Amino acid sequence: VRLVASGGGLAQAAGSLRPPCAVSGRTFCSNGTGWFRQPLGKGREFVAGISWRGGVTGYADSVKGRFTISRDNAKNTVALEMNSLKPEDTAVYYCAAAKRPAYGLGASEYEYWGQGTQVTVSS
Repeated sequence: VRLVASGGGLAQAAGSLRPPCAVSGRTFCSNGTGWFRQPLGKGREFVAGISWRGGVTGYADSVKGRFTISRDNAKNTVALEMNSLKPEDTAVYYCAAAKRPAYGLGASEYEYWGQGTQVTVSS
């Protein structure tokens, strides 16, 4: 399974970005998917997750109401729509494929990871 995240970059506070994650491999359509982020000098944290059919989603409190995760199993993509961006959203963002049909809150619940895409929000 290979995941490739793109679409990061520089945004101003209150702006928007929508990085997609392209997934190839046999497990995508039967596994949950998540987005994590890692600010410089800090640990990796859960941002959002979505179940294998897309019916169940979850978000970290810090992004709830601002970020939306979605998936298109026909196109093998998962996207993270980020609105009302804040400087504290600055981090490397990673998409990951879970070990099970549900998404998980911890990094250990994910089996495959993309390479990460940098998101920088200026004030």
